[in-house]
Amino acid sequence: MSESIAVPAAGAAEATPTGPVVEAHELTRRYGEGDTAVDALRGVNLEVERGKLTAVMGPSGSGKSTLMHILAALDVPTTGYVVLAGTKLGELNDTQITKLRREHIGFIFQFFNLLPMLTAEENILLPLTIAGEKPEKGWFEELLKTVGLADRRSHRPAELSGGQQQRVAIARALVSKPTVVFADEPTGNLDSKTSEEILELLRASVDSYGQTTMMVTHDPGAAAIADRILFLADGLIVRDMPRADASTVIAAMDELTAS
Repeated sequence: MSESIAVPAAGAAEATPTGPVVEAHELTRRYGEGDTAVDALRGVNLEVERGKLTAVMGPSGSGKSTLMHILAALDVPTTGYVVLAGTKLGELNDTQITKLRREHIGFIFQFFNLLPMLTAEENILLPLTIAGEKPEKGWFEELLKTVGLADRRSHRPAELSGGQQQRVAIARALVSKPTVVFADEPTGNLDSKTSEEILELLRASVDSYGQTTMMVTHDPGAAAIADRILFLADGLIVRDMPRADASTVIAAMDELTAS
């Protein structure tokens, strides 16, 4: 059974600036050429508000993952551009992109992407280790407690459950206090009980730390924890919904797939 989550006091959140932290301007992404070309994105405009959790939903092939990868500087648009933390991504070279990812972006993957030879603690600290930095005094211990891994810090991934491995991945994304965390199907490889606990943890990171988070998901229950839900179809944002319960999200998806 997964451990309970220690949610920090709401007062732990620090004051953060307002306004969008990520902006997309007329993003298109085309794969291939000629008759075989596929347009994954067809002119997406978007502002991601700071300190909020934004969910992205849509049918398979709608462009969800493509959009997230471009916003996270893991892919480049065919046309258009992204501004992240005040920096226009298209104007950076490879070294500058690497530095921007390290300083401003955390990423949570569906399949955890942990290094098997490292302990939970070493995996969490990896972004800081690569940067030659150490965590702020007290922050790492607080984070371990928050994600319920204080007594698993010396365990390697093979000694952890799927839920515990995802907690490691979440802590790794949060440890450097990034400007924005991108989560790609963070509960897609977990059972329903563990998924619920992981979603609670993601929500707590937003409410308690003001952590801007953008999550791609197929799960209406996951989308229901978000402050805002974007629906993509055929490479375009076709609906922008404020926080809603799972049944409302399901109805919106049914309407989208029926059209």
